Amino acid sequence: MTKFAAQEDALVRALYHEHAENLLGYVRALVGGDLRKAEDIVQETLLRAWRHAGVLTPETARPWLYRVARNLVVDGHRAARRRPLEVSTDLPGATSVDALAQGQGPDDIDRALLAWQVADALRALTAAHREVIVELYFRDRSVADAAEVLRIPAGTVRSRSYYALRALRLALEERGVTAP
Repeated sequence: MTKFAAQEDALVRALYHEHAENLLGYVRALVGGDLRKAEDIVQETLLRAWRHAGVLTPETARPWLYRVARNLVVDGHRAARRRPLEVSTDLPGATSVDALAQGQGPDDIDRALLAWQVADALRALTAAHREVIVELYFRDRSVADAAEVLRIPAGTVRSRSYYALRALRLALEERGVTAP
């Protein structure tokens, strides 16, 4: 081990002993109390400190560590917003339906039942109507974009969406989801 590598290791060890506990508390507060996530972020922060050991000094290390940790939390939050919601499988032997059934409250189950009823009602529509509804409302496309994807005129998309929504409302009423 070179003298420079030994100095880097000593700096990172000193940073860990001096700042890790407080940094963990800070990060844990930022991530809503999730200890595992906070530990991962602190570990990544210290790894980055090791990579930048040549530019860190005892005076600049603390603010640098806290800034890097905060940036990692923000980056993680932004990445999570781009992904679909994850269903916890921390429960022993839990499947995604089991996890949903043991969620925080009846809202999770109600949302799942409503989603199944809407999906069933969508299956009752003609293929042409279903395609328009999916493009406009589930894929959040404009009329022009939906027309381009479906390769039909924009006027046809508007007309089909009007009749598709009426048929969907009727199908939902028949299933007792909405009031007539």
